[in-house]
Amino acid sequence: MFVCICHHVRESEVRMAVRCGARTEEAVGDACGAGTGCGSCLDRIFDLIEEEGTTDTRLPNAA
Repeated sequence: MFVCICHHVRESEVRMAVRCGARTEEAVGDACGAGTGCGSCLDRIFDLIEEEGTTDTRLPNAA
């Protein structure tokens, strides 16, 4: 599903940007272009940042 129609950015691309360290809408825009056009997708980008922030995707520390 597209999150950003202006730049044809899919949800999976936004999630990957967040997993790689983008923690703001601006950082996501820098990473993949989403949210840098008309701005109508910024609320959805914010929601995805929040969702990914509650998911711990890091590998556990080696003992």
